[in-house]
Amino acid sequence: MSALTSVIGFPRIGSNRQLKKVIEGYWKGANSLEDVKETSAQLRAEHWKLQQQAGVDLIPSNDFSYYDQLLDTAILLGAVPQRYKDLGLNAEDTLFAIARGYQGDKGDVTAQPMKKWFTTNYHYLVPEITADTEIALTGTKPFDEFNEAKELGIVTKPVVIGPYTFLKLARGAEGADLELTDKLVADTAKAYADLLAKFNELGAQWVQLDEPYLVLDKEEGDLDLFTTLYTTILAAKGSVKVLLQTYFGHIADTYKTAIDLGFDGLGLDLIEGKDENLAAIEEYGVPAGLTIFAGVINGRNIWRNNYAVSLGLVDAVKTKAANVAVSTADSLLHVPFSTAGEDKLDAAVLKHFAFAVEKLDELKEVADLADLDDAARAADAKLAANQELFDGTRVAADPAVHERVAKLTDDEYVRQPARAERQAIQKKELGLPVLPTTTIGSFPQTREVRSTRAKFRKGEISKAEYDKFIAAQIDEVIAKQEEIGLDVLVHGEFERNDMVEYFGQNLNGFLFTKNAWVQSYGTRCVKPPIVWGDVSRANPITVEWSSYAQSKTDHVVKGMLTGPVTILNWSWPREDITHEEQTTQLALAIRDEVLDLEAAGIKVIQIDEAALREKLPVRRSDWHKKYLDWAVPAFRLVHSAVKPGTQIHTHMCYSEFNDIIRDIDAMDADVISFEASRGDLVVLDAIHDANFETEAGPGVYDIHSPRIPSTEEIVDRIHEILKKMDVEKVWINPDCGLKTRGNAETWPSLEHLVEATRKVRAELA
Repeated sequence: MSALTSVIGFPRIGSNRQLKKVIEGYWKGANSLEDVKETSAQLRAEHWKLQQQAGVDLIPSNDFSYYDQLLDTAILLGAVPQRYKDLGLNAEDTLFAIARGYQGDKGDVTAQPMKKWFTTNYHYLVPEITADTEIALTGTKPFDEFNEAKELGIVTKPVVIGPYTFLKLARGAEGADLELTDKLVADTAKAYADLLAKFNELGAQWVQLDEPYLVLDKEEGDLDLFTTLYTTILAAKGSVKVLLQTYFGHIADTYKTAIDLGFDGLGLDLIEGKDENLAAIEEYGVPAGLTIFAGVINGRNIWRNNYAVSLGLVDAVKTKAANVAVSTADSLLHVPFSTAGEDKLDAAVLKHFAFAVEKLDELKEVADLADLDDAARAADAKLAANQELFDGTRVAADPAVHERVAKLTDDEYVRQPARAERQAIQKKELGLPVLPTTTIGSFPQTREVRSTRAKFRKGEISKAEYDKFIAAQIDEVIAKQEEIGLDVLVHGEFERNDMVEYFGQNLNGFLFTKNAWVQSYGTRCVKPPIVWGDVSRANPITVEWSSYAQSKTDHVVKGMLTGPVTILNWSWPREDITHEEQTTQLALAIRDEVLDLEAAGIKVIQIDEAALREKLPVRRSDWHKKYLDWAVPAFRLVHSAVKPGTQIHTHMCYSEFNDIIRDIDAMDADVISFEASRGDLVVLDAIHDANFETEAGPGVYDIHSPRIPSTEEIVDRIHEILKKMDVEKVWINPDCGLKTRGNAETWPSLEHLVEATRKVRAELA
């Protein structure tokens, strides 16, 4: 009998993004709520059965969500702010109002803040807990889905985000730090104790409580909070076995506390937290009744598992633990559904990849191999085939790329003259008003834009016809921006499918999938390209359309690029060379594009690094040596050779910037725009305290919500910004690109933005 197998979580969007399509259809009035529920039930059943057929022992339930699992947890515990309850909507529409905001006959409320889920490109809704929030077990979703699976003959392992992570990620009113009162902690512990009691009644064998926040550095009182919560919770667990599941790093500083509390299972990430977690096992041992869930199947990348490496990790755990289960290292939510639909990739290429469905087979095969002795493993055909995959040379190196990287000097990472001198030159040459207005880059990708691009891709229209269409879109958007009075214009990016994929398609070294979609937030899905080999620029990428747009106006038009760190972080990176080396190759490719844009007369160039913070290690001690010490210089390498009068912008979104604000300043851009509206502008305090030199545009309204902000709302937001920033350094812009919005909300919102800016300028004058 092979070792117990466990999956932490499974993708929920469906093999063809069925969940996205039915929910967005519901928002548009094309589908009913019953359609949403029916499709959701079909997806859950399909996913449970897939895992059952693959031989997974502990199949997760309650990992499904209409929007976000942490939002579901907040609703389960009654942490729904009164302003959403007052709308009087049904349960599903209340959830969507919290996630997207609501503007209609029942009221006008903004969405709750949204942030990155640890080091992933997934976003979660930040729970809000105020003095009048009553935490208690009020929802039934985990129990309903457990019963739903049980009716299909599958006894699942219910998954709930744990109380410690829930409280650590929650915030008070308007983004304030949460006050962890004794009552709040006690109420939360009781709610989870009640949860376990209910699962006892329903016949659950295991319940998984996800505590990824344990992998972060500990603050004073954190271990006391964790211990207090679980002392109460575990005392009420009855016959249910409780799995404490961690991922995205190690818990070396919590391991001893965790094993002493009496959990039945402890899930450890043996990919991202390998060395430290194994060292903790070695130092403290494993109690007799505890099962270690060895996370050896990577849920963060799409390459095949190296069975020899995984077996070595499982074997290492077995030297100290009598009971070892084989598990995914984290949720499979973060990888695409299946390679089955990738018929455009050659079989010799596809054999190197494993998406969520294929990882189920890998999980089972590793578990089977783990119970074999050395002789049986040596004779096993599956292990031999896997080893052959890793023994061969996957792709030949590009000598020209390696030579160029080797010849880099320190001077190529430094821009001259100093920023203050450059900013003075730019103000004179660009002639922009105080509080210059702009957008982040993209404009709505309408159905017509998407369908025309698809026709061109399929060969149904000629390049000349396609170019004529794109030119007409640019003409229209340039004229409209001039009409409403924006100061720095953009060309709209109508020719681009995705800010990373578009660049990857114009670089050597990338591969692309047909259907490898991954959930980013809500119904928003992305299809990351794959870094297959060494990277270089094939041809100029953006110069033609940027130059065309500039020729249509006397206003300044920004050139729009994606930065090297973001391209890597939003791609599937290679595992055979370091991230630093891959990023340097990308930086040189984008540097070529920057210099070509400048030569073509583009005076403002935005190099988006939306994902810079995304891969920041979870432990502060690793921030610089393992990431920032090469990520920040890579950005400087991209723009260091431009002239003083060329203004370099960058953009970042949905991350917490406060603690790396000086590193962001060290990127040496001239201007940064960043998401701020959902973060209640708390980043402004960090900017103020750090004497931030970069000019900045904190987003004045949330583009991820369909609501249209009023002029007065934006005026108030600008006033808040000016309390913390020098007016000479402030830009006015939305939070992020407008690609996912519709024209019906985009243009009124921008008109209000310009009108609000003019009002504030008049006040200042």
